[in-house]
Amino acid sequence: MKYLITGGGTGGHIYPALAIFDQIKKQDPEGEFLYVGRRSGLEKELAEKAGYDYKAVRIKGLPRRINFDSLKTALALVQGIHDAKKIIKDFQPDIVIGTGGYVSFPAVYVAQRKNIPTILQEANAFPGKVNRILSKNAKAVALAFKEAEARLATDKTFISGNPIRPVFLDVDKSAARKKYSIKDEEKLILSFGGSGGQESINDALVEIFQKPIRENYKYIHITGRDYYDEFLDQLKEKNIELTDAIKILDYSHEIPDLLAAADVAILSSSAISLAEVSCVGLPSILVPKTYTADNHQEFNARAFENAGASFVILEKDLNGSSLDQAISTIVDDQEKMQKMGKCAKILSKPNSTKDIVENIFRLLRENNER
Repeated sequence: MKYLITGGGTGGHIYPALAIFDQIKKQDPEGEFLYVGRRSGLEKELAEKAGYDYKAVRIKGLPRRINFDSLKTALALVQGIHDAKKIIKDFQPDIVIGTGGYVSFPAVYVAQRKNIPTILQEANAFPGKVNRILSKNAKAVALAFKEAEARLATDKTFISGNPIRPVFLDVDKSAARKKYSIKDEEKLILSFGGSGGQESINDALVEIFQKPIRENYKYIHITGRDYYDEFLDQLKEKNIELTDAIKILDYSHEIPDLLAAADVAILSSSAISLAEVSCVGLPSILVPKTYTADNHQEFNARAFENAGASFVILEKDLNGSSLDQAISTIVDDQEKMQKMGKCAKILSKPNSTKDIVENIFRLLRENNER
């Protein structure tokens, strides 16, 4: 069988795609696999790092307002569809899987026009624009949140949860803490704003680092590559010295181990990050990004807050003081920390990837029987 998967822009679309491909490969080791994304971007880096063949389409994200950029977007879309036609003609996939983001539109759209079975994966409580459009002609749509069902133009949905990489299912907390030299009595606070970083979290951490770090607290903060140099410049301007208690990274491929080692995570509420946090049973402080489409991150964050797994701080309310208070409220109360971790674990769906792949094989069987 030949499998084509497409999705990108952020880790929230890419990591599920890779998790799905890895699971398919386990069950069909003789299969052929192709990842389709942008010419340059995180999906290209991660797909090739994972060992998958990669082809690119020309595509631009939709502008927030109708303006001159809309013409550029329309031109890129036409080019992207042209690219996708050639890729699909050459590869001849038996099924096309879309994990969302504007990157996924050309290949899924062309596949649907050619009557190739397509399945979509929707990570958020409020579905993205591309999946809302493509869902009408999809053979199936895998949902992480039941709330998304009413916002799609199809009844061919099933609840799967969000696919995560298998490595999250086998994390060893003790080994991870040893890896990062975290002592039993120390509390590790891990902070990151998704694959691209988050300026509001970065700014709040700078404020926290201006004051003496509490005894037995350790921080690992991931700025995002675009913000890394600026973050270090801010620390230098404010005469903040990096000590053993503060480690700054621009990006990390070690999120499974970092989450396993941490006592609390501070993050934006992207659906995939939430799935990973819940899988390892980690309490969290969520800062939904306000500029995301349809404010979907706040929908995700509130679901975790209502389940008792997270504290939510909106970006407009975020500063060093509010974040520091939230950290200490969790970390200094062992009972609260454990309870939040258990609530997070309850939300996890460890079989999500297998459920999606089972439906992929079901669609292939049904298509072959026609």
